[in-house]
Amino acid sequence: MRHLAAAIIGLWSALAGLTGPGTAPAFEIESLTRFPAPGGRPAHSLRVISNADTALFSPIVLAFQERHPSVEVIYTTASSTQLMQALAEEGAEFDVAISSAMDLQIKLANDGFTRPHRSALTARLPSWARWRDHVFAFTQEPATVVISRAAFAGLEVPRNREDIITLLRAHPERFRGRLGTYDVRTSGLGYLFATQDSRQSETFWRLIEVMGGLGARLYCCSSDMIEDVAAGQLALAYNVLGSYAAARSDLADRIIVIEPEDFTTVMLRSALIPARARNPELAGKFIDHLIRLSWERADPQSYPFPPIGDGDRQAGSGNPALRPIRLGPGMLVYLDRLKRRRFLRAWEAAMLRE
Repeated sequence: MRHLAAAIIGLWSALAGLTGPGTAPAFEIESLTRFPAPGGRPAHSLRVISNADTALFSPIVLAFQERHPSVEVIYTTASSTQLMQALAEEGAEFDVAISSAMDLQIKLANDGFTRPHRSALTARLPSWARWRDHVFAFTQEPATVVISRAAFAGLEVPRNREDIITLLRAHPERFRGRLGTYDVRTSGLGYLFATQDSRQSETFWRLIEVMGGLGARLYCCSSDMIEDVAAGQLALAYNVLGSYAAARSDLADRIIVIEPEDFTTVMLRSALIPARARNPELAGKFIDHLIRLSWERADPQSYPFPPIGDGDRQAGSGNPALRPIRLGPGMLVYLDRLKRRRFLRAWEAAMLRE
């Protein structure tokens, strides 16, 4: 019982330190993990808030600590919208913020909630992968469709959205209640993918209508969708992060990952230094570490993401299906309150039909 009490006290202390003495954060935390300084007693603590799963990101943290053995890393995971709330509304004190919701990262910088960082490594990034020395991309990750091998037995594997629509309409009972996608009302990344898809083709809206008519299930996270496809609870999941699916090599016999041939949205995961960072210099070193791993095509064991320097993911690569999203002020368009309200109203009308 004393060990449990000590653990609770330790967790409360860590949480309270995010927003100030004697308080705990109101934003929703998914997990909090301490990476002790490998050199023993820590000289510094680096507080990271991220929407990347701890299991996926821990090799990157451990590789950083190899270079900086006196640094303890406190890694907090939260959804992209909760991350935004923590920094923009609650003044939470983190040194680094990492998110796949590029538009929300740009908004944080645009609204004055970030610090600048410049180094030889940030200067190495192309202009589309950094914004005003405040937001720095370090991955290129496609939005994919993940399907169940068992559920699609006897069917031709779809290669684009039209194929998916045709299959769903032809076999409604096979797919009813077994489709998944992001709940764009609460998922920042899901909203980003959906708005980008809507700009590319009207096919997106027809697909959402069909999925809604078949009682699609809504999710917060790619990892949950992947697990449910592998378990047979879902036959198909739409707009799943390809990096998460690729990391699950243990599920290769149960799932198929598809990059749609009509168009494949490619997002950039990015990092920034919040304005209230306690250790901005150390935070800059961590951002440089992310860029270095990405640019130098590090061992997948220490860097499990598609690198920013991968020309195969960039516009002009020879793959006409790729639709890379680039960092810039244009990302703020769908964050306008009126535009967001209209988009969500249309999405709800198409998706929530049962």
